[in-house]
Order: sequence, then structure tokens, then C-alpha cells
Amino acid sequence: MFQAEHFYLSLSLSLSLSLSLSLSLFLDYLDNGNNKMAIQQADKLLKKHRDLHCAKVLKAIGLQRTGKQDEAFTLAQEVASLEPTDDNSLQALTILYREMHRPELVTKLYEAAVRKVPTSEEYHSHLFMAYARVGEYKKMQQAGMALYKIVPKNPYYFWSVMSLVMQAISAQDEKLSHTMFLPLAERMVEKMVKEEKIEAEAEVQLYFMILERLGKYDEALEVVRGQLGEKLTSELQSRENKCMLLYLQLKRWPECNALSRKLLLKNPDDWQFYLSYFDSLFHLIDQSWTPPEEGDHCMEGEVHSSVAQAISFVEERIAAEDVKESRPLRGPYLARLELIQRLRQRNCSQEQQLGEPRELMYQYFVKFGDKPCCITDLKVFLDLLVRDQHVQFINRLTEAVPLGATGEAGTALPGDTRSLQRHLCVTQLGRCLGLQHALSPDGKLAFICELKHHYRHGLQFGKSCLKTELQFSDMYCLMAAHVYIDLWIETGDEHMLWQCLGLLEEGLSHSPSNAQFKLLLLLLYCRLGAFEPVVDLYSSLDAKHIQHDTIGYLLTRYAESLGQFAAASQSCNFSLRFFHSNQKDTSEYIIQAYKYGAFEKIPEFIAFRNRLNNSLHFAQVRTERMLLDLFLEADISSTLEESLKSMSLCPEEDDIPWDNIRDNRDLTVFVSWNPKDRQLNEEDRQCSLEEELLWLKIRSLTLRLIGCLSSPCHPPSLHNSEKTAENGVCAKPSTLQPLLSLLENTLSQAAQFTEKHSQQQYPLLGPPSTRMAQALASGSCQCQLSVLQLPLHLQELEAAGLDQSTELQAQISNLFKSLTVQLQDMLNKCKGDLMEVKDNRCKMQPSLLESLVYFVETICVVLWVSNYCTSTLRPLKSSLQKKKKKKKDTSAVTPVVLSGFQEFTSSLQNILNQALDHIKAQESVLTALKLESLSLEGVTQTEDESAFMKTVMDKVQSSYQRSLQEVGELLRKRSDTIKSLKI
Repeated sequence: MFQAEHFYLSLSLSLSLSLSLSLSLFLDYLDNGNNKMAIQQADKLLKKHRDLHCAKVLKAIGLQRTGKQDEAFTLAQEVASLEPTDDNSLQALTILYREMHRPELVTKLYEAAVRKVPTSEEYHSHLFMAYARVGEYKKMQQAGMALYKIVPKNPYYFWSVMSLVMQAISAQDEKLSHTMFLPLAERMVEKMVKEEKIEAEAEVQLYFMILERLGKYDEALEVVRGQLGEKLTSELQSRENKCMLLYLQLKRWPECNALSRKLLLKNPDDWQFYLSYFDSLFHLIDQSWTPPEEGDHCMEGEVHSSVAQAISFVEERIAAEDVKESRPLRGPYLARLELIQRLRQRNCSQEQQLGEPRELMYQYFVKFGDKPCCITDLKVFLDLLVRDQHVQFINRLTEAVPLGATGEAGTALPGDTRSLQRHLCVTQLGRCLGLQHALSPDGKLAFICELKHHYRHGLQFGKSCLKTELQFSDMYCLMAAHVYIDLWIETGDEHMLWQCLGLLEEGLSHSPSNAQFKLLLLLLYCRLGAFEPVVDLYSSLDAKHIQHDTIGYLLTRYAESLGQFAAASQSCNFSLRFFHSNQKDTSEYIIQAYKYGAFEKIPEFIAFRNRLNNSLHFAQVRTERMLLDLFLEADISSTLEESLKSMSLCPEEDDIPWDNIRDNRDLTVFVSWNPKDRQLNEEDRQCSLEEELLWLKIRSLTLRLIGCLSSPCHPPSLHNSEKTAENGVCAKPSTLQPLLSLLENTLSQAAQFTEKHSQQQYPLLGPPSTRMAQALASGSCQCQLSVLQLPLHLQELEAAGLDQSTELQAQISNLFKSLTVQLQDMLNKCKGDLMEVKDNRCKMQPSLLESLVYFVETICVVLWVSNYCTSTLRPLKSSLQKKKKKKKDTSAVTPVVLSGFQEFTSSLQNILNQALDHIKAQESVLTALKLESLSLEGVTQTEDESAFMKTVMDKVQSSYQRSLQEVGELLRKRSDTIKSLKI
């Protein structure tokens, strides 16, 4: 949208009425997305007013939005070359350049405008912001000072100071930052302080930031505690928080302790100050600190330096809460448990003075058990309980839950939401302590039954809830699903998984906004190989902004591997749209921060942008999206060369920031009550990251090697190995060998990694494994490596000629035969039924689907290399035929390499036909399956449960059919391209 209101207002003030109305109509067209009519309107205007620069630029905007970028750019440059100074043209050009993602051109516009109108505050301000968009900090500093000289306002001066700070932050030489940029910024601020010109809080914040970065904590403390510190009022306890930060940096533990104590007296529920109080206390104890005999302990007042004082302090806070008529605060009670935990870690016997942890946690439950936060509060301190106390502790908590009448299944049920929350808390704590995991399979099934009764009974309390609200009893449903998963993993019985999915679908029908239900459904459907229902689930999560980076991996990991290529494109777009807008959006945040003086936020925005640019997920999605586009389009709707050109892929350049890559995945997005030994640990995290990087490297190298196949690099018979494509899309032929060596080495590392970690499995609610192990097992990686070596041999063959290369021809011909065997072997590993019913049980084999997708990917690569072979062998054959005609030799034997290639293409066609027959057979099997006739032996199900189970099975069946359909369509298209592989 063009957002015409503000722009039109400025136009109407400077143009005639008729011209204003014409432009108004034009802007309406742009605003409504009617770009063609906008261009026609602009042409009408330009016929009457040839020199109306603004109209030309507006026409360029219309052209840009209709995809005519070159025409739009030419028209815009025509106006820009005249160096306009009217505000309308400048604004319109700024909008156009932003849409073209050319912010550097905006700086040139305003540089020219400032030269022509050197006293314009507005143009100088626009120039500063234009530099801010492209991160030209040196020029920002100069522009800020130039602006301050014209209009001596404090904000402009401090824009210049902040630009110096940004030069320091972005400088690669840290010494230069601390010896030049930051000291200069400090002197500039000190000048304003001495002249008493400091006006705003933002200016004090900036001064604090400079001193902090210089490590001048004492000076910073003086500023905060002094007269300037009085301006720090925008945040609650801003001065105190800054003082605390500085005390920690300076390791001034007495002041840290005294300030924490003072703040806790004001607000006994502020947890951060309990932590700083305890940290400083034990530092003082370790240092054997004693207070002075006379005077204050320190400038912040009284200091506690013994365990006895800490115990007394905490108990006083608890006593104050106990006598309150209103509901007590949780902080003091948790502080007591925190102190016990710290004393126990130090083997300090004084912990006994605070009480027995089991009793204290029971008391806490009695007070706060009806709050949803009770479980997260107590979960942290469960290590204080001895293993032998676990069952007794849970039993005692259960006795404190007021349950009402017994339900149909003989289960006592809560009578209100408070009782429900207490019972739910006890149940969650039981799982955290591992009591549920210790149950037998029959015990777990009985427990699931109990959880279901509690869940369905609790739905009555949420009848008036909106669709956007969660049901009070949702966690019962989620926990039952987790126990089903336990049974599935332990027994391998897929009926447990079907029931789990059915229960989650039931839960989602009552609570459509429950993100945990959706996330777990998404994970389990993917594990079953069913991607079709996942797209809608992820879309309904309504992931916002950074979530596309933190949880996007749950979707993109399975997108392509399960054969749903259209949905895979969509899922990649979900993530890429966010990453591509990051650069532009962050620039706008930075500009707003300058405008409103939020200087401390600017480095945060820069760091945020860098974190996203270096995101592992971003690199993965970008690589997978390019590969996917090639698999779907190259040599089908456009040539491989055209596809690579549109991607601006340069095989010689590795644009992945391997040294700075950031793993931004949220691996704790799933709610889990598992005990510590079943949770994701640091070793799992590191192992997962190593696996992700290895797989990304394999995919990235594969993509770059495919880029080397583009025809402009060919033929090498020109004896010019440095010849490149006109657009830099294709690699130099000399790039092929190093990339192949890198891929071979990476595949070797991947095989070693897979073998080393073959027995290691991440927790189900942890990170999903990459596609690497399956790719290696299917033979896909090895086959692709083999086929990508062919272009090297063909280059040698072309240089030597057919007459002088008998041994080389035999080698190439053997490689053709080897590839045929490898492809046949890959296809054989895809054979089998995706879904089969045996003994009234439905068995799934989703790995067959992944193997089939790898087969398709490999076929695509083989066909591209085969096309390369064709373009090499065809001229050689033609040259040979001409020689035969001259010699009139009709009895010459066909060269081995030519006959070998013909046999290879024939074998390819045969293998593809087999694959298509297999897919057709699988489609028939799936269509014939009658899943509704399946029964769950030994399991009693209600009518609703059976209906949800049928829904789940239908979704999986439909997803498999969709996957086979898309894989089959792609293979049929690839089959057609084989016909063109003739020499």
C-alpha cells in the first residue's frame, strides 16, 4: 500500500487545484493496488506537465509494482540526475528506492539536496536518517554535527555522539574503540555536562552507556547517584537497577547486599533482588568480610554478612506475610527454599534452622497450590527431596486436595476450579518426580483413564470460555498424551500413538487456541510421515516475528522430506519472508530510536539484526528453498541455467557465515514434566547443533556443485579454465574439483558422526534429528557424489578427444553402469507399503516416503549431469561422424563412452518406469485401505474417541496419498526430460 494521506497533504499545499485532483486520483490508484491505471494516469499528467518530476517518480513506483524494475529504475534515475530539491520528488524517490531495496541511493539524493539547500534542517535530518539506514556511522557523525551547527538542538548533538558509539561498537579493532571513538564521545558529553546543557533522560542514558563500555564503572556510579541520575525516571527503580549492575561489575559486595536488602524491604516479592542478596552474601562470607566498628557499613546502609543474618532476614519477610489479611506474596517463601538449596550446596548445617524442605514445600502448596504458577515454583526445588520421600510427599499433597464426589469410573473429582488446579499441580509434580514413568504399562493405561476423566469433567468449568481462552483442564489432556507417548516408545505399539493423536484432536476441538496441543500434534504427525495436516496446524499457531526463527525448524525439517513439495515451498516462505524483511524493519527501528532518543536500544537492534542474519535456520531454509526450486522447476519449466541465474547463485562463493552462525532454535518450546534424567541435556544440544551444521554443509555443497553444471561454463575445450558466465552465475571449471573434495570429506565426517551417535536418541520433545542419517542410509549422498564427478571426467575426455581416450572412456562407461546399480538399489529401498493392515492393526513405514523423496532428488541431479553429458558428447560424436565421412569408413566401432551413455539413458528410463509403477501401486493400496474397520483390541472407546481416531487416520491416509501424488507428478515430468537426452 502506498499510504497516500500524508504525501497528498504535502502535494496539495504546493500544486494547483486541478493538478492536485489529478494526483489525488493517481495516489488512490496506487493505494488500491491498481498499478496499471496509476501508470495511465501518470502518462496523462506527463503529457500536460512534462517537467513534473513528482509524476515521473510516481509512475516509476507503478512500474516497479508491476514488475518492470528496469523501466522504473531508468525513470527514477532520470529525475535523480536532476538533483531535485522539492520535498514531493524526494519523498517519492525515497519510497521507490526502499521498495527496490536500494537505500544507498537515498543518501545520494539528500547529499545533493543538502548541497543545494545547505541551511535546510529537514534535508539535513533526512540525510542523517538515510545514512542510518545503511549504517554509515562516520557520515552520520558528520551529518549530526552539521545539523547541530545549523540548528543547535541537543538531540542533533547527541545523534552525533551516538554515531561515535556505533563506530566503536562496529569497529573490528577493539583497541581503536577504547582509545579513539569512545573517549571522543565521552569528551563530547562531558562538554555538555560542564556547560549544564544536559536536558533529557536519553542524554544521561547515553553518557552512562559510554562510561560503561569504557569500563569506567566508578565514574558511571557517580553519574547515576549524582544530580544527573535524577533524570532517570522512565523506568521503575531505574537508578537502583543501574547501581546494582555497577556494584556487581565492581564486585562491591557490601553495597550490593545492602541495596538488595533495602529494595526487598520495599518489595518482598522482587525475585531478582533475592538472587543478588544471596550472591553478595556468600561472596562476603567467602571473603570473611566484617563491618567497620563505627559508622555505616557502606554507603547503601546495613550489610548482612552471615548465614544467621540471612536466615533471620528471610524469616522476618515470611512472618510479615503470614500476618497479612490479604493473600501473601510468594517471594519470601521461595527465598527460604532458595537459601536452603544454596546452603545445602555448601554443606552448611545451618540449613536445618530453616526447616525440613518437604514440610516447607507442603506448606507452600497449601498456600499457593491453586495458582497455575505453583508447579513451576516448586519444580525448581524438587532436588531437595530425598528419593525415598517422593511417594510420601505426593500422597500428602493429594490429601490436601479437596476432591468432591466420585465419578463414573470411581475417580474422586474436584468441585471447582481451585480444587482442580490443586489436583493438577499434584499430578504434574508426580510426573516431575518420575512416579508416572515407574508405572507398569497396565498402570500407565489406568492412569491415562483417570487423566481423561479429570479432563472431561473439568470441561464443565470452561463452558463460558471464549474460543481464544484455554480450558481449565487442558493440562490433564496434554499429560495423558505424554503418557501415551511413553507407552509408544517403551512398547513400540503404534496404537498408543493413534490414541494419543485422537486425544489431542479432541482437546483441540474444545480448546482451539491451545498452542501445546498444536505443537505436539505437529510433531507426531511429522513422525508418522503425514505433512498435510501440519501446514494448517502451524498456520493456526499464528507465529509472530522472531518465532519464525525459533520454532520454524519444527515445520521446515519435514517439509520437503515427506514429499509435499507445494507445502514445502509454503513453509519455507513462512520463514524467509520474515528474514528478508528483517534488514528493512531493523533499519526503521534504529531510525525511530534516534528520533525518540532511545539510544541504549540501538546496539540491541543491531545485535538482533546480526543474530538473525547469522541464524542457522535462515541458512538452512535459504539453501533448502533453492534446492527445492531446482528440483521442481529446473529443466521442466525453465532450463537449469535460467533457474540458477534467477537465484544469483555463485558456486565459488560460500555465503554462509560458518564462523558466526547462531543456533536460535527454541528447544524447550514443548511443555514437559519429565524428570531431569529424561530431559534434553547440554550434550544433546551440542550433538544436535553439530549434526545440523554437517547436514547444512552437505546441502550447501550439493547446491553449489549443481551450480557448476550450468552451460555457460561449458565447453572446456576452449582451454580457458578461468572462463565464467556473464552474470557470475556459473562457477569456473576449476571450482568443481575443490567442491567435490569438500563434499567427499564432509560425507566422510557425516558417516563417522552417524556411526558414533547411532545409539543416541534425542528426547521426543527435544530437537528432531536431521535428514542426514536417512540420506546416507538410502545411498542418496553417495550416488550424488558419484554422478557429480562425471563432469570432471568429461572435461578430460573433451580435451583429449575420442581417438586418444580409450581408457578414460572405459572409466566413464563403468561409472554409468555403477550409477545404474546405485539408482536401482535406492529404488529397492523405497519398496514396501507405507500403510499396511496386519491382524487388524495399522502399521506405518514413513521412512519409505523419505527414501522415495531422496530417490527423486537424486534422479534430478542425475538428469542434470546427464544433460551436461549430452552437451559434451554430442559435439564429439558429430566430429567423429565428419571424420568417418571424410575417410569413408563405415565399419568403425562406436566409441565405448557413446554406447555406454545410450545404455545409461535407457536404464534411467527403465528405473523411472519402475518407480512410477511402484507409486501407482502404493496409491491403489492406500485407496483400498478401510481404516474405519480397524478395532483397538482390549481398549474400550467411547463413540467420540472412535470418531477422533478415525479423523486422525483419515488425515494420515490423505497425506500419504497427497505425497505420492506430488512425487509421482514430479517423476513423470522428469521422465519426459529423458527423451531429450539423445546424442
